[in-house]
Amino acid sequence: MNQRGKSNPITMKDVAKAAGVSRMTVSRALRKDSSVSDATRKRILDIVHEMNYVPDQMAGSLSTKRSGFVATLVPSLNNVHYAKMVQALTETIETTGMQILLGHTDYSTIREENLVESMLKRRPEAIALPFDGHTQRTIKLLEQAQIPVLELWETPPEPIGYTVGFSNKQASYDMTEKLIQLGYKRIAFLCETNDEWTRGAARRHGFSKAMEDAGLSAHRMIRFGKPPMSIKDGYYIGMNLKQYYDDIDCVFCVSDSPAFGVLTALREQSIQVPNDVGVAGFGNFEVSRYAIPSITTVKVDPAEVGRVAAGLIIRLLNDEENSSEKEQKKYCVEVSLSMRDSTRRVQLK
Repeated sequence: MNQRGKSNPITMKDVAKAAGVSRMTVSRALRKDSSVSDATRKRILDIVHEMNYVPDQMAGSLSTKRSGFVATLVPSLNNVHYAKMVQALTETIETTGMQILLGHTDYSTIREENLVESMLKRRPEAIALPFDGHTQRTIKLLEQAQIPVLELWETPPEPIGYTVGFSNKQASYDMTEKLIQLGYKRIAFLCETNDEWTRGAARRHGFSKAMEDAGLSAHRMIRFGKPPMSIKDGYYIGMNLKQYYDDIDCVFCVSDSPAFGVLTALREQSIQVPNDVGVAGFGNFEVSRYAIPSITTVKVDPAEVGRVAAGLIIRLLNDEENSSEKEQKKYCVEVSLSMRDSTRRVQLK
């Protein structure tokens, strides 16, 4: 595994040297002290940004070096998967007396960068955040943080620190392969318009690879809306499916929410699911289990992601990882295919 190299954290002394001023002037500039001119403050702040220096806002306020909290970022506050993950993470972390400091990125890499910088100023014990792609500055900030960094929900090829998750590409590949085995040949993949920095892109790539490996066309790609796709987005696509491709025999959706929307729209048009068109999703959301018909999906346990991440953080902070475990950077959680009534049970002859 190719892991990014670590670098020493940037100090106030480094900033002062680069700016040609004293450390006291840097400190005053960061506090917006009126004794520092606007021009000097701007020069110092520009250097702070260029060097990825993170001021310690808790310096001098604590008698120990421990802050007692774990920084946690999630893309969405209304996604049940992230809620379950955070709940499990919190319940496990709180057994040690620590707390969770939660941030919401709203699927924005720039917002993630700002939150990472803000949280690191408060000197957390560790930081856990989903891997959806990071800005280069976020990567630098995390590399220099000198605390455990956990990327969740994916197994990136070059992790910053540790990862807890699974291969979204492989899970999507496996589902597509299974749909093909059930006799579906003209499968469309429904995903967001701009997904390059999300796990949705990995799922899209897994779909394309499985179709190509089976000698089938992967051109039926329906891209609509922005992350995360909603039930409403899926409903719109389902009502207008023939306008995209008129020969689709199955729709594989990037998550269960749009899958439920597609399913609802098809039924309203008296299109039989799964006989006329099959529908599959990703995530095993509650709506997929209680839809009529129930929706075939990739089953993921978000609470397990939270529990594994929390356990790893606790061991790392207590220095309980042995040498072989410290070399292990990827911790995989199990995913499986849940084949339900929205797709055929057996291949048609």
